[in-house]
Amino acid sequence: MTVSTTSRHTALHEQHAALGASFTDFGGWDMPLKYASELAEHRAVRQTAGLFDLSHMGEVRVLGPDAGTFLNTALVGNLAAMAVGRAKYSLICTPEGGIIDDLISYRLAQNEYLVVPNAGNAPAVVAALEERAADFDVAIVNESAETSLVAVQGPAAEALVLELVPAAQQELVTGLRYYAATAVPVAGTPVLLARTGYTGEDGFELYVPNAQAASLWDALLETGQGHGLIPCGLASRDSLRLEAGMPLYGQELSRQTDPFSAGLGAVVSFKKQENFIGRPALEAMRACGTPRRLVGLKGLGRRAGRSHYRVLKNGTVVGEVTSGAPSPTLGYPIALAYVESEFTELGTTLEVDLRGKAEPFEVVPLPFYHRHK
Repeated sequence: MTVSTTSRHTALHEQHAALGASFTDFGGWDMPLKYASELAEHRAVRQTAGLFDLSHMGEVRVLGPDAGTFLNTALVGNLAAMAVGRAKYSLICTPEGGIIDDLISYRLAQNEYLVVPNAGNAPAVVAALEERAADFDVAIVNESAETSLVAVQGPAAEALVLELVPAAQQELVTGLRYYAATAVPVAGTPVLLARTGYTGEDGFELYVPNAQAASLWDALLETGQGHGLIPCGLASRDSLRLEAGMPLYGQELSRQTDPFSAGLGAVVSFKKQENFIGRPALEAMRACGTPRRLVGLKGLGRRAGRSHYRVLKNGTVVGEVTSGAPSPTLGYPIALAYVESEFTELGTTLEVDLRGKAEPFEVVPLPFYHRHK
């Protein structure tokens, strides 16, 4: 086991160490990379259930009479139109249209939202929100340091969570829609239970104060034994999200990428009235198109492309892989890559330069994997 001496620890660090986790630095946090086998963890989420510590993520509460209008100005999505109890995936962009972060926002009440940025981007997102809040009647409260987040993902997730919820409130869980959240006690602990995730499977993310994180984790782990649940680290989380075609900030997304190139144009709401940050630049991109686009690539051979490997067409470089790996579920190599727009049509055959040898790949629809409902 390797442990960093400089990274921050989540409230569950001792639990991970006791379970024999291998640790890695991620966004400045010492996080479990895997426990025993990342392949076994990946398969557990696809077949039964996996338990993740996501407490490195940020949690920023936005409150006040102008909360909806403010978020409609600060983010590219239409948060003001969202019903209480629902969630929305959105982006916070620079004036030039670059992506500062991708994040999920929950509407907890009429004038209250919870914004969840990625771990390494939380300080930048908080700073941007505070700067953009100057002309609005809102309060920006950074609760990241006091909040833990765990996720139960997989086909058995609902049955597992129901065992820990009082019978009188189980309908709150069974009736919870995708991208919605509700307050409910789990293992006797009040949590914000969200039907969201980053794996392509059904599942829940549970927000809880740090002081209750360990008891909640232990209860989920103990109850989960009867459902085939195992603890899972960042390695399996990455292979799962890649199969699900979900972008990762720092690989598919950055300040140098924009929503349209990343295939996230639908996230941008041009119907809302607010002149949101980046709107003029993004309107121009929508009108003119972008020189490259993110595509899914299916390997026609057995070797996988990796981040920064060059994508070729007849020997000429036309793009670059952002994420790639052998797919444990599908049985062939998959990759996400930015490719010149003229070579992004489905069915186009390209090559990836695998350390000097060009291997064939085909442009395919995303996501690579669809769960059985």
